[in-house]
This record gives sequence, structure tokens and C-alpha cells, in this order.
Amino acid sequence: MGYRTAYLTILAHLFFVVILWGQQSGSIPQVEALLQKMTLEEKIGQLNLLTPGGGVATGAVVSKNVEVKIKAGQVGGIFGVAGPERVRMAQKLAVENTRLKIPLLIGSDVIHGYKTTYPLPLGLSCSWDMELIQQAARMAATEATADGIMWNFSPMVDIARDPRWGRIAEGAGEDPYLGSKIVEAMVKGYQGENLSAPNTMLACVKHVALYGAPEAGRDYHSVDMGKVKMFNQYLPPYKAAIDAGVSSAMTSFNDIDGIPASGNKWLLTDLLRKRWGFDGFVVSDYTSVNEMIAHGLGDLQEVSVLALKAGLDMDMVGEGFLTTFKKSVEEGKVTEEEITNACRRVLEAKYISGLLDDPYRYSDKERPKKDILTKENRKLARKLATRSFVLLKNHDEILPLKKDAKIALVGPLVDNQNNMLGTWAPTGETKLAITILEGFKSVAPKAIITYAKGANISDDPEFAKKVNVFGERITIDERSPEIMLQEAVEVAKSSDVVVAVIGEATEMSGEAASRTDISIPESQKKLIRALVATNKPVALVLMSGRPLTIPEEFGMPVAILQVWHPGVEAGNAIADVVFGDYNPSGKLTTTWPRSVGQIPIYHSAKNTGRPAPENKFQKFKSNYLDSENTPLIPFGHGLSYTSFEYTDLKLNKSEISQGESIQATVTLKNTGNFDGEEVVQLYLQDMVRTITPPKRQLKGFKKVILKKGESKQVSITLSANDLKFYNSNLEFVSEPGEFKIYVGTDSNATLSVSFTLK
Repeated sequence: MGYRTAYLTILAHLFFVVILWGQQSGSIPQVEALLQKMTLEEKIGQLNLLTPGGGVATGAVVSKNVEVKIKAGQVGGIFGVAGPERVRMAQKLAVENTRLKIPLLIGSDVIHGYKTTYPLPLGLSCSWDMELIQQAARMAATEATADGIMWNFSPMVDIARDPRWGRIAEGAGEDPYLGSKIVEAMVKGYQGENLSAPNTMLACVKHVALYGAPEAGRDYHSVDMGKVKMFNQYLPPYKAAIDAGVSSAMTSFNDIDGIPASGNKWLLTDLLRKRWGFDGFVVSDYTSVNEMIAHGLGDLQEVSVLALKAGLDMDMVGEGFLTTFKKSVEEGKVTEEEITNACRRVLEAKYISGLLDDPYRYSDKERPKKDILTKENRKLARKLATRSFVLLKNHDEILPLKKDAKIALVGPLVDNQNNMLGTWAPTGETKLAITILEGFKSVAPKAIITYAKGANISDDPEFAKKVNVFGERITIDERSPEIMLQEAVEVAKSSDVVVAVIGEATEMSGEAASRTDISIPESQKKLIRALVATNKPVALVLMSGRPLTIPEEFGMPVAILQVWHPGVEAGNAIADVVFGDYNPSGKLTTTWPRSVGQIPIYHSAKNTGRPAPENKFQKFKSNYLDSENTPLIPFGHGLSYTSFEYTDLKLNKSEISQGESIQATVTLKNTGNFDGEEVVQLYLQDMVRTITPPKRQLKGFKKVILKKGESKQVSITLSANDLKFYNSNLEFVSEPGEFKIYVGTDSNATLSVSFTLK
């Protein structure tokens, strides 16, 4: 009996291995059985993603007759629907009215939190804290799935080096190394360990690819980029998402080598599937298939054929697949096998979500009250916000403020719920946001706080009209700008210190919110000048979804705390930092230019053959006549209420062979008067190689907590892959020679040491 038992155990184990292998290789028995039963029309229906409207639109088109189409088996997924009961109703339409009872994917844009919104992705990236970022994504997934949503159109991982582009707010900034680490954390947070668990959701990496590099910084504009730049600087975060196991991918609006992403076979098949091994499904962005007509690639039938053959599986809102594919099969332009392959990938997503076993697993009406907007979630959102803030400047140590001070709290964003959540928060509710005025009174109840609006965000009614598409974000006061300014000055004069909360309204950045002038609006500039002229200490709390050009303000005797748009706990979090309950530790993930004329400007730029000398103009060198080459504020910058000293940088080896790692160790000391956190940053310079190297590249970082007076040795290891790059043949290689390591507090780190790769 023992042998028989062992034999049966081995057989069972082999059976499990075969089943598991079959699932991983794209052959899931339950899916294959469904495909065998499906008609051509039913397969085409699974490739159709619609939105019934009613929520916040993310495009200009809303689908029609959605209920009728679901009952007819013409819909594979929907978005813009939330709530267990509404989701259950939608699933019942599909399951109880169609022949094969295939449930719907329910998607949404959960970009920076669901109901418990937290900082914009650009702000969150400034925490440089992968554990916290993963926790943020986990919280968002738990809340969204409690409301019936099991597919998230996030993370957005587009590298962005042009702050005129409004969607820079949605990504992790300019650096491919940091961006790759962040996307890995987000995918793990959304998807968890088991995608069929009802509190996990399918992640969707977007926008594949290069969407963050539009010409002139104008949204949806053309992108023109060589393959070497692509592979080394823009593609790594997309690949990192796939390596982390992301379930789906969304195409971008732009073209690549003249072919729009949604119809680009090199991108979706050769790169994504064959080179990178992606086995999930690919969805278009909002009507991006139809938009290939305007790109000049043919009519709706032609561009739909192009998209399917390129490797696109699901058409978002455009309905080109739904309305043309049967005709295209009859005319021999596509095959049923090609449609079947796309359908298979959509069904596999439904299988791994657990939907094929239980269409209602995301429709538990008890979950919202247990999982959404809990006290614990709001506490985490507050913590996330404090970690995202970057102290850009602290003249005369104005910050932190005393909790019993007499404070003039001034500015158009002080008492303004509508602008706390930030752009791309379609599932958030502005009425839940804590204003800065509320936060100050809560955190410092003994302070004497006097509020004055002081200025409008902008005085331009035409500009305000463009910004206010999704509701009032810029309110133009009935009082004149002069009266408001005078009121603010009087309040400032009678106070010990001034805190001015200024910057962008939420929809001044984000999708379709490109700006040629990224300075603080003139209405607020006048306010800042007048406040500084009172000779009172002034702290600027700067709110925006992008880097701004602030040379005038940066040159003033002020403190500047960059808070992005912090989310639902905005006011409390800002007060926590302003009053010193938390010592700011954020570091910029974008370079801040002196003017738009320097754009694009980023820390990992290559040198030219005629590099300009530092801080000195020299003819026939790479200079500007009217500006320095250097940025106003470098990548990685972020001050603290304390100070840190870096010494004794050393390597464990001076020479390594191919495939070996190397470890750098530096001594970090807290030399100030506060406990604090510091992000130790490591940059690498490849001194000589076969293609021009960047001046330096971020290749490691570590966030360290030190008590005042404390010292620690901090070690960062460079792997063999950290020395590699894509050469002109797109081979991922490292080349022998000298490398220099820089370690410090930002991308201008000067402490350096060299080693040789044999």
C-alpha cells in the first residue's frame, strides 16, 4: 500500500505540474473549453470595452446602448461603473442574458487612491520609499475591489522630462531606474500574491510606449525617438512592470517610428511579447484605434485590422472591432484564429481574476463600509502625503513653525477643498478633503491663525473656463484683486509669520493640460511679492502637479515647501510638516528648470563634444547667452529640518570581473538638531564606452533614519546589470573600463570613488 500511495502521490503531483504549466503557457482548460463553444460574434464581443457614462469621463465619447450590447454578448468589459449593487446588476446582464454566461471585466482609473486619495504619483515618487508605495497601491486595490472594480488602469510609468506636459503629474518623473523600482512596487501592491483574491485587482501598465515624450510638451502630440534612447531611457519601466507580472498593458496615443502605438506590430508583438515575454492582454487607450484614422492610416475597418494584427486585444470605447471584424473575416483581411487569440487573452484575465468561477466575487455589499475610507486608510493617506513633500528652501530656518505662533495663513488654496485631491482622481470626493485651514487649526489649536484669500489662482476668465471643465477649480472672486491683496498685506503685518499657500489648481496639470508657461500665475506672484515686502518671515507652501519655473520666488528670502496635490488628508499632512510633527524627507524625482527655454533638462543627459565650463560663459561651447546651463533645482534635491554629512566613501573592491557585483559604503551623520530621514543616492558614470554615456545615472538609493548626532554606515550594492546598457545593436552589455561612483544628497553629489571592470 505504501508504494501505491507514493505512486498516486507522484501522479497527482505530475498532474498538478502539467495543469500549472498549461496555465502559464496560455493553455487554460476552462478558457479553451469556452473558446471551443464560442461563435465568431461572441469572440468579437469579448474584445469590446465600453463605458456607459455617468462617472467622470476620461474621453470625449460615451458608449451608447451599453445594456443592450451586454445582453447581446457584444461587451467584454466596462468602466465607469462602481458599487457592489451596480456591478452585480452589470454582471447579471452578462451572465443571465448571454448564451455562455461570460462575466464582464469592470475597470477604472484608480491613479492615486480610490476614495481615500493620496498624493499624485509624481508627489508619491518623491518619497523614494518602495514599501510605502506598495502599501499605497494595496490600500487602493482593497478599496476599489470593495466597490466592485477588479481591473485598474494603473500604473502609468511614462518617463517625462518636459514639465509642460500635464500628465507628468501621473508618473514617477524623469529617471528610468527609480521609475522601474516604483512600478514594481505598484504592481505588487495592486495584484498581491493571488489575483483571484477579492481584494486584489489586475494592474494595467500604461501607456505603451513613449507617451511622456511628446514634441513641444503638448499632449497627444507626435513622438520621435531613436531606438538606443528608447531602450536605455524610456522603455525600462514598462519592462519592469512586465517582469513584475503585470496582467495587462494599455497602448499610448502617440506614434512610434511613424506608426501609432495601437497599430504598431514592432511594439506590441516583437518587443512586448517576443522580446519581453509578456503574456497578458493589451487594451487600447480611449478611442485610440479610431484615432489612427486622423493619424492618416485608413478608415475604421483598416485601422481596426491594423490594430489586431499588431497585437492589440481589446478596443476601448471605439467599437471598431465590434462593427468591422465580421466583415474583415469575410473579406480575408483578418482570420478567426487572430480574433480567437485576442479573445483567449481577455478570457485568461477573467480566469485569473476568479470571475469565471464566481462572477459576483467583487459584489459583496458588506465590504464598502468595512474597507473604504476607514480610519486606518486615512491615517496612511496622511503619512503618504507627509513623505511626498519636498523642502526646496528654508531661508533662516523659517520652518518648522511654533504651534503657538501668530500666523497669517494666506492664499487662494488655503480654504479650497476642490483643489486638494489633484488631477486624475475620478473616484475621489472633494467634499471629503481636509483643507489647509482645517489642518492648521487641528494640528496647532493654540496658534492664532488669521486667514485671507489674497488672490485668485488666476485672474483670467478664459483660462479659468478651460481649467474648470470637471467643475470649479479656479474661482474668480467678486472682490477686486487689489482689495484682496490689501487684505492679505494687513493680515500679514499683524502676524509673526506668513504662510502663503499658492500654485496650481488641480486641472492646471494632468491630461489635456499642457502649458507653455509653467510659472506661478501672475495674480499669485503679485501676492507673494507683497507679502515678502512686509519683511515678515514668509513660508511658501507650493501646490502643483508638475515642476514649475520659480526663479523669482526661489531668489526671495523665503522657505518653500513643495506639497504637490496631497489628497484627502492634505490639510492635516501639510500642518504636520509645517509645525514639525514630521521632518520632511522628500526628494525631487524631476529636475526643475530656470525657464522653459531649458526644457528638456534632466540629470542623466549626455555630454557634448564641447562641454561648457561651470559657471562661466565661453564662446563656441555649449552655452546659453541668457542663462546658466544648470537647473534651478537638481534632481534628487530635498532639504530637511536637520542636516546630514557624508564622509568616507569606499568600495569593497577596486576591480571586478564581468557578472560580479560591487558594494559602496559611505558614512552618514545627522549633524543637525532634529531626528530625520535622508535618501542616500548613488550615481554611476561610465567613463569610456562605444556609445556616448550619460554624465551620470542613478543606480542605487537607500532611505535612512538617523537620530540627531547619530552616524551610520550605509551600503549600496551595484549588480552586474547596473553596469549594462543597450548598445547600437540593442544588445544589453557592459564594457570593460573605468567607472566612477558618486554618492550624496542629490544628483550633484561630489563624493566619488572609481573602480575598473575587467
